[in-house]
Amino acid sequence: MPQINVSIDGKNYRMACAEGEEAHLTALAGGLDARITEMRRSFGEIGDMRLHVMAALMQADELQETQGRLAALEREAVALRAKVDTADAARADEEARLAEGLSRCADRIERLAHTISAG
Repeated sequence: MPQINVSIDGKNYRMACAEGEEAHLTALAGGLDARITEMRRSFGEIGDMRLHVMAALMQADELQETQGRLAALEREAVALRAKVDTADAARADEEARLAEGLSRCADRIERLAHTISAG
């Protein structure tokens, strides 16, 4: 299992991760570090642990909001798929009805043509 070093709020941490996840973990740590740095600028020195907890809570809030939006989009996609399925069924019914009408018209034209040629 690969191990990497990440820096968060000026402190280095040795972390293990799955093979191929090194860059992803480094990016996550960089995002958390940037958030803590920004919060430190905004709030000043309020304690490392408090800043870390606040940053974690902010990320958890964003995650929860994103999950809610994703769930809403998934529900919307299901509803749209149902509308498409309904429209497809209606179109298929209409095509069948039109095909039947065209077939009847062709039969009538054929009978007329036969009557005209016989007469």
